Amino acid sequence: MTCGIRASTRCVKWRICCGQIWHLLFFLFYFNQLVSGHIRYSIPEEMKKGSLIGNVAQDLGLDLKRLHSGRARIVTGESIQYTELKTDKGILVVKERMDREQLCGDVTPCSFSFEVILENPMELHQITVEIIDINDHSPSFKRDKINFEISETANTGARFSLASAEDPDVGINGLREYFLTENDNFVLKQNSNADGKKYAEMVLQKPLDRETNPNLSLKLIAVDGGTPQRSGTVNIDITVLDINDNAPVFNQSVYKATVMENAPRDTYVTTVNASDADSGTNSIVTYYFSDLNSGLGDLFMIDEKTGIILISGSLDYEKDRKYELRIDAKDQGGLTDSSKVIIEVIDINDNSPVISVMSFTSPVSEDSPPGTTIGIINVKDLDSGDNGQVNCRIEQNAPFKIKSNLRNYYTLVTDTLLDRESVSEYNITVVVTDAGIPPLSTKRTFHLKVSDVNDNAPVFSEGVYNAFITENNAPGISVLTVRAKDPDENQNARISYILENTNIGGSPVSEYVSVNSESGVIHAVRSFDYEQIKQLAFVVKAQDGGSPPLSSNVTVKIMIQDQNDNPPQVLYPVQTGGSLVAEMVPRSADVGYLVTKVVAVDVDSGQNAWLSYKLQKATDRALFEVGLQNGEIRTIRQVTDKDAVKQRLTVIVEDNGQPSRSATVIVNVAVADSFPEVLSEFTDFTHDKEYNDNLTFYLVLALAVVSFLFITCLVVIISVKIYRWRQSRVLYHSNLPVIPYYPPRYSDTLGTGTLQHVYNYEVCRTTDSRKSDCKFGRAGSQNVLIMDPSSTGTMQRIQSEKSILDEPDSPLEVSCFGLKC
Repeated sequence: MTCGIRASTRCVKWRICCGQIWHLLFFLFYFNQLVSGHIRYSIPEEMKKGSLIGNVAQDLGLDLKRLHSGRARIVTGESIQYTELKTDKGILVVKERMDREQLCGDVTPCSFSFEVILENPMELHQITVEIIDINDHSPSFKRDKINFEISETANTGARFSLASAEDPDVGINGLREYFLTENDNFVLKQNSNADGKKYAEMVLQKPLDRETNPNLSLKLIAVDGGTPQRSGTVNIDITVLDINDNAPVFNQSVYKATVMENAPRDTYVTTVNASDADSGTNSIVTYYFSDLNSGLGDLFMIDEKTGIILISGSLDYEKDRKYELRIDAKDQGGLTDSSKVIIEVIDINDNSPVISVMSFTSPVSEDSPPGTTIGIINVKDLDSGDNGQVNCRIEQNAPFKIKSNLRNYYTLVTDTLLDRESVSEYNITVVVTDAGIPPLSTKRTFHLKVSDVNDNAPVFSEGVYNAFITENNAPGISVLTVRAKDPDENQNARISYILENTNIGGSPVSEYVSVNSESGVIHAVRSFDYEQIKQLAFVVKAQDGGSPPLSSNVTVKIMIQDQNDNPPQVLYPVQTGGSLVAEMVPRSADVGYLVTKVVAVDVDSGQNAWLSYKLQKATDRALFEVGLQNGEIRTIRQVTDKDAVKQRLTVIVEDNGQPSRSATVIVNVAVADSFPEVLSEFTDFTHDKEYNDNLTFYLVLALAVVSFLFITCLVVIISVKIYRWRQSRVLYHSNLPVIPYYPPRYSDTLGTGTLQHVYNYEVCRTTDSRKSDCKFGRAGSQNVLIMDPSSTGTMQRIQSEKSILDEPDSPLEVSCFGLKC
């Protein structure tokens, strides 16, 4: 019996065969005399239960009776018995499903052994069953996808291991080979391990280019050798990583530029440009100078991002006439390209003359005669030829001049008399210019002081001062400030501001404005009204403190700006209290018939005087309209017989000020064809209107009259009381007979009759009885009625020549509203 064990195979896979060997040795040890036989069967795996393996009785030469009598049975050391012996037929059949891969794995050949034992006499026969593999498994990968990230810089021949496929089948049914889908970059290389297992590698045969194909999708196919052939597939996704495989390239190998000598810092020279075919950060190019030790970095600078070359130092044609710069362009991966920049310097006249002061005298007396020497200077120019020839002059118009006595030496002298009041100090600028193209010049300023004399009047900064102020201003508000300057110094330059005496509209200017004598601030003394005065023009005098003082005048104009402080005034129709004015509209009037026009004015100006007209109220709004701008009242529909004769329109006139002001006018319109109809309607209308207007007045008047009557009665009663008291006193002290006093309407107690005592008064009244007083005339004499007791029923009048009043010339005045007392 051969088990086919090799040292390299695993003992686990041989558990069935090894168990049979030990079992067999055991029986041989104890039963040396037993009859034995050995048969071997080969069957495919995965046979159904009950399938025939072999005829044991026939193959061992045994009779069926012997199998039955010997109690033939199978002895195995495994827990699972895959075969069964049919003693009645003498055949061996499949009892359990046999999977070669489960029983043996990779071990070939795969078999298991067991013994058939018979008794009486004892017989032991060994049977080996070999399981033949069938192609019942396809190659499979543990993953459904293989991902690679490969840089495009991967070298040709680079290997990339691929996951191996697993096929439990063995032999020809096992994994046979791999296939890779067609592509331009990779080929498949197959290898075998020491144990015979095959694996595949992907070999790069053509470099990857991310710019051409950034992603690749391939398939790896594993096939076995069985029939029918089985296969397994796995996807391979390759992402090509970008690398810096393109160096920057300048668009020119040599750049040329020219620049002026002594060009200022940051002067543009030229721009270099290099492009990189890569993408992302690999396409970012930076620029720099190749040779930093040449010292050119102090004269030029380059923007590392834009490639712009600028001047960073001073270029001198006399030192270097040409510069060559080596420029490198480098991307983020370190790949570079280089170019050359040739810069030519254009010569200019860059050496200015130099002025040296030998001597200078300051201050100089104002009365110094012309030709007085102030200073001596020396001039040099480092240039040669025409660029070294110089011309010396004094800048601006100054009372000085320059004389040349020796080569390169110049004398500064006065040309005219100096005037301290005109110019207290001189900045004498000496300009030296060479003959170069363009010429260069040098300036030197000498500060010269001159003694002062008060001979300059103050000068205002402006010829005429103009200011604006809004009407209705607050008194005391600051309007503007006038300024004057005096070139003199100290007390001679101290300025006082004075308001000149002038009249504005017949009033002194001081009633309108005032000026601060020191600051020149002009204040408004009172509030201005634009409608009364629109402009103020006056004169302000500036006077210095010299002796004698000098002065100058300036005109100040203050324009008063309008405010919307006046409402519109209606000129037509005229609003009267006693009469009624009505516009007449015939009943045949068409649409757009001009009824009348409201005319109004606004004394304000500008937009404050822009008037607009609106219809506020109307008896019939659907009949009339008012022009917004012109105030024309027109019909907006056909006049009908149903329209009322009396039409009352209230028009509001509004200006355009902020805030706006308005006025209201009432327009009476008569819709009629004849005057009688109008008169009959408007007579009642006028009466009602006057009645309503006067009702309030009469009520107030009645209240005043009642109050006045009450007070008058009190005064009269008091006066009468006083009068009687005084009369009784006069009679008491006189020698006249006692005459009884009879009050008005007195009845005689003697029964002889009734006599009225009548008092007559002179009443003086004005035409307006409401303001009149009753004036009692002076009593020149008095008629006294005396009853004579001796004669019944007779009366005697006694004429008394003496006034009963102590003061007959004093009139008695009683206010009685024209009543008869």
